[in-house]
Amino acid sequence: MVLSPFSHAPVVATVTLNPAIDRTLVVEDLKPGSVNRARWSEERAGGKGVNVAAALAERGQRCVALGFLGADNAEVFERFFSVLGIEDRCVRLPGATRTGLKVVDPVRGETTDLNFPGLTPTAANLADLRRSLDAVKAEWCVLAGSLPPGVPADYYAESIRRLRARGVRVGLDTSGESLRQAVPAGPDFIKPNLHELAELVGRPLPDTAAVEAAASELCALGVGLVVVSCGADGAVFTTATQRVWVKPPIIAVRSTVGAGDAMVAGVVAAQLEGLSLEETGRRATQYALGILLRGETPEKLAEAMSGVRVA
Repeated sequence: MVLSPFSHAPVVATVTLNPAIDRTLVVEDLKPGSVNRARWSEERAGGKGVNVAAALAERGQRCVALGFLGADNAEVFERFFSVLGIEDRCVRLPGATRTGLKVVDPVRGETTDLNFPGLTPTAANLADLRRSLDAVKAEWCVLAGSLPPGVPADYYAESIRRLRARGVRVGLDTSGESLRQAVPAGPDFIKPNLHELAELVGRPLPDTAAVEAAASELCALGVGLVVVSCGADGAVFTTATQRVWVKPPIIAVRSTVGAGDAMVAGVVAAQLEGLSLEETGRRATQYALGILLRGETPEKLAEAMSGVRVA
């Protein structure tokens, strides 16, 4: 539910170059190579930046969505944006936006992703998106997700430099070579998970000390805040001068789909309010819990929110 669609809050822009229509299937005790029966399924507009905008818009934040959508099935996203009050400035491409399949096994607590390649934007499409992004008057911009085929690995790095030159603060949630090239551009925060962080620094991270050291290295390179999500162990929030670990309560997780994107949204929301690092970590974790416990009673949700611990 949109709490305040006419809010006068500052604008947050999100960029999703490779969105997807997310179809989630719940299969208990998945057995690869055998016939499995889905207990239920749902389908919704997705992609990391789209999910971030949704998590913010549901709480009354003004959001603008940018990126690429396939013209053949853009109505799925158009309805989604309309319901949440998200301004749609996405560039339409010929063809259909990809579908991503997520198979959730609640017995094992595992989610299996089957991701298809996205549409390939042309140089003209990229130029159109750049002009749209340059025209957006936003306080924050979140660049999120993988790059579609044909987009250069330095796209996020270039975008960060252009945005920061205009005084826009930038959050980045991506991985691999595009993340590696973007770090020197100085994003205000990044949110790798443990695997992505290890890949970025080029070494295993066997314990908390190794994770903390890797995050501090990235801050020394110019990243304002490094948020490392560590699954059930919580997340560590690191700046050049501070560090806090935030641990969620022990809960039965139905699905982790979208929780990381909600955490990114929580960081942005906290930064817009000027919260401390400790409170930023708490807010971001609570946003993620809201996804992990979607469908639970208000009492269960309130209990979980109050169980977030900061150390």
